Amino acid sequence: MNLEVLLPFRVLLRQAGVSRIVAETAEGSFGLLPHRLDCVAALTPGILTFETAADGEVFVAVDEGILVKAGAEVSVSVRRAMRGADLAQLRDAVEREFLTQDKQARELRAVMTKLESGFVARFARLRP
Repeated sequence: MNLEVLLPFRVLLRQAGVSRIVAETAEGSFGLLPHRLDCVAALTPGILTFETAADGEVFVAVDEGILVKAGAEVSVSVRRAMRGADLAQLRDAVEREFLTQDKQARELRAVMTKLESGFVARFARLRP
């Protein structure tokens, strides 16, 4: 199989010769082998695992997204993802990166809420 992990603004990885893929969904983990029927799955945040003859088992931490298998092509489209060879190092990197981004997103939402409420208050004062 050929695996492609897509982020909103770039391709994280393209890997040929993938012998198996394990992904996480809301219903649990499921595996893909080369001759499995085509499918689409909604992914939950977790670890996507794939195996190749050259690299062995490779881990990719993924955020919410979608997986599409069509023939030998498997595309995974997610908002955020990070590749790692060791699960412990990947976990630490995910905590640093994803949690920092989540904190920044919360701060941005708080600022936007203040701007919106200020706009509404000023707009209300303009009405006679």
